[in-house]
Amino acid sequence: MSAKESLARLLDDVDATPEATALRARSYDLLALPDGAAVVDVGCGAGRAVGELAARGARAIGVDVSAEMIALARSRSPESDLRIGDARALPLADGEVAGYRADKVFHELPDPAEPLEEARRVLAPGGRIVLLGQDWDGFIVDSADPALTRAIVHARADAVTNPWAARRFRNLLLDTGFTDVTVEAHTGVLTGGVVQPMLTRLAAGARAAGAISPEQEAAWTAEQRERARTGRAFLALPMFVAAARRP
Repeated sequence: MSAKESLARLLDDVDATPEATALRARSYDLLALPDGAAVVDVGCGAGRAVGELAARGARAIGVDVSAEMIALARSRSPESDLRIGDARALPLADGEVAGYRADKVFHELPDPAEPLEEARRVLAPGGRIVLLGQDWDGFIVDSADPALTRAIVHARADAVTNPWAARRFRNLLLDTGFTDVTVEAHTGVLTGGVVQPMLTRLAAGARAAGAISPEQEAAWTAEQRERARTGRAFLALPMFVAAARRP
């Protein structure tokens, strides 16, 4: 299994949780799309949101920089409009869409101002933009070793291109000229089997960054694996949802 396929499987598990399902629905509501309006889901991954937006009556377009993810999305939904493209240079005409959505994308981009200028370009006047993302310093994990947990969370955040992008959504949108900007915070609480692979990746990232030793990684991961096995795992993840209108 490739790294992209492994990530897609993990995202599938997370996206199937009630919290994630409700959060996606909230993002669709904030788009306030007229029936039949065009909307782009940037960083669409395996295409779940594209399908859900289409089911709501939108003309949904999925764009992802990864050809592998687009191929996976097409295998799951051959009828969907799925395109390879960069958030900073979308394969869309000026003013082509009434809605723009990006979920867990901006932390991967070194300069969020660039994709927001591109979002403004492809949105028609009055179009709506919705951004979703987690703050990478905000992972809350129950552990017997809080100091090591703090080191793991912060080290993983430091390895992210733009770990604080979500806390900057409001000001970034204002700086780009969007209006009617709102921000909501939604905290997902995960306690089931999906937690353990997420925390394994978190610890591996901290070890890869040199912030913890392999022995610390192994001990912490073993504790979290046991917590997951006994139903005692706990991960809370604050998500920010920003919405605005293109003048």
